[in-house]
Amino acid sequence: MTASTLARRGLGVTVVERSGDTGRTGAALSVPEGLLERITGLRSEQLPRTLAPGVQSWFAVHTALHAAAAADLGIHFRENTRVVEVGQDTDAAWAVTAEGERIHADILVGADGHRSVTRRHVAPDKSDARYAGQVLWIGVAEESAIGSRGWPASVAFQHGAGYTLIGYPLPGADGSTAPGARRLGWALYDSSRDDVLRGSGALVGSVVQHTLTAPEIPEHTFEELARDARRAFSGTWRDAMVDSIRRRAVIGTPVAEYVPDRLVRGRVALVGDAAHVANPMTGRGFAESLLDAESLGAALSSNPGRGDRTRALLHYELDRLDAVREFVRSGR
Repeated sequence: MTASTLARRGLGVTVVERSGDTGRTGAALSVPEGLLERITGLRSEQLPRTLAPGVQSWFAVHTALHAAAAADLGIHFRENTRVVEVGQDTDAAWAVTAEGERIHADILVGADGHRSVTRRHVAPDKSDARYAGQVLWIGVAEESAIGSRGWPASVAFQHGAGYTLIGYPLPGADGSTAPGARRLGWALYDSSRDDVLRGSGALVGSVVQHTLTAPEIPEHTFEELARDARRAFSGTWRDAMVDSIRRRAVIGTPVAEYVPDRLVRGRVALVGDAAHVANPMTGRGFAESLLDAESLGAALSSNPGRGDRTRALLHYELDRLDAVREFVRSGR
């Protein structure tokens, strides 16, 4: 989103991306109205179905945004490239890769998530997002596997056996909402399994290290989750959870939180989860990241000269800092 926004304003952008694999199990996003039009300038008839407003899968949204950015000649991708350090001087900013290469630019924007390397440079005295006391078990089930009986029309919130469940109907992988082709996503808030997180290394002290993938989740945890799902929930949501657990198509994301004190240091800025991390219960993380991208683009458009880039980043921070601090606090 940030790359597309800046490229539309005439900046040449290099995207340095750690992963070349965009597959995600279960993660979903709430897509604001007009997302892709606002970011890329595409007309509504050019939009893929997977970018319709509402809840969509992370994979579908990422695929559509990646395709739009890849079609922009002002954006150059460097995938499968891990950044281990960032820095700057009076003339440039740079990213250092794991292979020791130094990539220079006028400014550097860290969109590198809640374990941001860039944040260590911008806010070295407050560089870590902190564990918020819950793990979020996430999965997706196909309608063809669980049936259409009692298919939900909207997002659902349920409570049982000490859990909070958020369920969300999703289009099919191709964006179809036709009966038989749809999916159900679910997210289960669980405050009882810190031991699983610590035993796997996903949580060290109060700092979240990574998301648990299926091979890292103990077999007894899968068995307990399936038992509790059958006991605490009913109907289609229960069937979706049991199906995902049976296939071991589940991830466990420790919920983290980060309230920023700053978003900018010189020629380096933070956006998205690198800048602010809120409880997913807010349902606004994706939309707030979109606002970051738009604000940054607007600030750089207002200060187009290369000598004004640091001033532009300060304008971005002034525009967004109070808003994102309040956003994170709202999730508590």
